Amino acid sequence: MFEFITEEEERGQVGIGTLIVFIAMVLVAAIAAGVLINTAGFLQSKSQETGQQSTKQVSDRLQEVVTTGNVTDGTVDKVNVTVTQAPGSGEIDLENVTITWVGPEGTFILNHENASTDVDSKFYTSFVKNAGGSPTVLNDPDDRFNIEFRLDNGDGKPDKLNEGDEVTIKINTMAGATTTIRFTVPESLDGQGGVEL
Repeated sequence: MFEFITEEEERGQVGIGTLIVFIAMVLVAAIAAGVLINTAGFLQSKSQETGQQSTKQVSDRLQEVVTTGNVTDGTVDKVNVTVTQAPGSGEIDLENVTITWVGPEGTFILNHENASTDVDSKFYTSFVKNAGGSPTVLNDPDDRFNIEFRLDNGDGKPDKLNEGDEVTIKINTMAGATTTIRFTVPESLDGQGGVEL
């Protein structure tokens, strides 16, 4: 009728209970460790991606070599900016570059002549020195490309420049890096066919 539990049986039950609690704690710790490892891996990959993008925003930019203007009838009707890769820059495709032209007659957003956009304002490129052989990509520190702006009063293009005019050009690469170029047209264009700006 009555069952008597001996001291050995009581100890066995306590041991089994402790074992169950221990296994549960190990499982909870394993699940928590798995979550922490996954989160750490995700954060590490995100931080690497962010670091690479930040580096590109700083380094993947263009550097001005020289800026010249073509003079016709006492006004500058073409501006040529020769550019190269900035030190430490990766390859830059000029077709993916956006240029902001801020001149005396207003601000214009210009895209490459081959870019598929509805914007009328365009810039044109040609290579001076092209080690890689690509028609629009600077992929070698020795590459030199001309960016040409054809100026016209009207037609959504920047206006021709007169003596003493000041212009700021901001060149934005696909990585988000910006190169700012400022120049002033000389005070006298008489008898000039071209000028350095």
